[in-house]
Amino acid sequence: MGAPLFHVDAFASGPFTGNPAAVCLLEDPADPAWMQAVAAEMNLSETAFLHELDGGARRFGLRWFTPTVEVDLCGHATLASAHVLWEARRLPSEAAAHFETRSGVLTATRAGDEVELDFPADKVAPADPEPGLLDALGIEDAVTSFGRTGWVLELADARAVRDARPHFARLAGFDLAVLTARSDDPAYDFVSRCFGPKFGIDEDPVTGSAHCALGPYWAERFGRTELTGCQASARGGVVRVRLEGDRTVLGGRAITVTRGELV
Repeated sequence: MGAPLFHVDAFASGPFTGNPAAVCLLEDPADPAWMQAVAAEMNLSETAFLHELDGGARRFGLRWFTPTVEVDLCGHATLASAHVLWEARRLPSEAAAHFETRSGVLTATRAGDEVELDFPADKVAPADPEPGLLDALGIEDAVTSFGRTGWVLELADARAVRDARPHFARLAGFDLAVLTARSDDPAYDFVSRCFGPKFGIDEDPVTGSAHCALGPYWAERFGRTELTGCQASARGGVVRVRLEGDRTVLGGRAITVTRGELV
């Protein structure tokens, strides 16, 4: 029997919104080259692979792959993974999911019809942009910061974020770049878009890990620890953010679109 495979829309308001992720349930750890090949075949921004660790205790090994590389941290595919564990009854609905990852232990819990992720905060610091970065992003000016996530660039307004037209071939020479601004919609505090052609993702539909940086960044400017972000990609998605010390709690919905198995 093949490995169960799920296609899940994360940080979604309904089917075919938010960020799609593939989630593969394994009995044992798999060869990284095989996982990379599966991720390339899925051709989604992330494919997650998880297996229950020895001794149970509701702990799972979790790795994430883009179509071209393995990454250290991914929000939407972690949200999708927790959703799959509960939906497939690999975990009781009231139980938290604990994932051992390249970024330490991450925890997911159910909060009504949403999933909440306990992730590390990434407090970016002001930094001068690398030569060519603004041009590659198709923008003329920004307040620039850099952190573990990559570049965070604050633009003048939400329209500038939505109107940006990056040159992806040029942008492939830079780390992940997140454009952001205060929201012009009162339903949200800030908007963002996220670009990572270096990692095989021209524009990511909704980026949970980027909100580990956007949360602290905008919390400092708004003077509060609970915020709502809207990622203004073509699919769009909403991420709720709550700061708790050096952790960022990310909240959003997940919806299974398809179920199958790898042969």
